[in-house]
Amino acid sequence: MNLNKIFVLGRLTNDPQLKTIPSGQSVATFSVATNRVWFDKAGSKQEETEYHNVVVWGRQAEVASQFLIKGSLVLIEGRIKTRTWQSKEGQNRKTTEIISERMQLGPRPSGATGNVGSQRISPKMDDLQSIDVSEDEDIKPEDLPF
Repeated sequence: MNLNKIFVLGRLTNDPQLKTIPSGQSVATFSVATNRVWFDKAGSKQEETEYHNVVVWGRQAEVASQFLIKGSLVLIEGRIKTRTWQSKEGQNRKTTEIISERMQLGPRPSGATGNVGSQRISPKMDDLQSIDVSEDEDIKPEDLPF
């Protein structure tokens, strides 16, 4: 039995980049930062940050582009994929990404609708709201539960 499943809860390092591929399907990419804090043997506080590249497809890509901004809290459930390609210089390149299967958005600032611009949020993990998106569904800001 094999399992390729990942959960990442963190904050966006930049606004999502939305593109449309030739078939007409939307794809958004962004990076999520996660922090790990621990104390070493000497009792000193240590902190480490990891950055995760995330790829979101279809309607979820459009939702991510519309409602997520740099600093937004997001929970991504997905799978890990490593892909390789050749650069323009002929060098082999490799990257590892999280392919999102489900996305939960953190809360919006109060009074914000639609794209929240450059406002920043600082929610608690308990504030995460789930948004399940199917391909034939339209989501409006007033439909969101937060």
